[in-house]
Amino acid sequence: MARNAKQTQAVVRPVRRPEVRLPPLAPFGPGGLEPEGDYDGFEFRDRDLGGQDGRGARFMDCGLYGVALDGTGLSRARVIDSVLDGVRGVGTDLAEASLRDVEVTDARLGGVQLHAASLERVLVRGGKIDYLNLRRARLKDVVFEGCVLVEPDFGGARLERVEFRDCVLRRADFSSATMVGVDLRTVAELDIARGVDRLAGSVISPSQLLELAPAFAAQIGVRVENTGG
Repeated sequence: MARNAKQTQAVVRPVRRPEVRLPPLAPFGPGGLEPEGDYDGFEFRDRDLGGQDGRGARFMDCGLYGVALDGTGLSRARVIDSVLDGVRGVGTDLAEASLRDVEVTDARLGGVQLHAASLERVLVRGGKIDYLNLRRARLKDVVFEGCVLVEPDFGGARLERVEFRDCVLRRADFSSATMVGVDLRTVAELDIARGVDRLAGSVISPSQLLELAPAFAAQIGVRVENTGG
């Protein structure tokens, strides 16, 4: 029994949230993003960066406020100690990007490509993200709080100390995912389309267990039927 208690404590270990304190920022001047660009201490406010190519760019101590990111190429970019507030766009490419100590607030995004990306100490608060692609990504100390995620794809991803707090998960795909210390207890709506068998390493509430019981039964081949008569 003591061993089980220790295992439970390890599963629900608190997530280390980012603590972003931006210095005074300089407005980003004319022009656009460049591949391998180096952006340190800039404020991007109400800018349209749609369709621009910032592959491999580095953003350090930056603030992006109300920025449009439709089709923006940011694959293998590094975003460090930065804030993304009210960003919006469809088809933003952040494949293989690295996000560390980043706060994302009230985003309105669709089809974001974050496959094979690395997220460490990242907070996603509020907003709505449709078709978030996190396949084969690595998430460590990540919080999704008060946001709506529609058909997020965590296929093959590794989630370590990840918390879904007061958020909505619709048609989530956890196929082949690995979980260590994932907290799902306060999810407002938990709808798992695939990968219910990959929840080992997570913690759920008793009510969620009842909701997921049919999926668990189907996974192990148990038929649930009413008695006759």
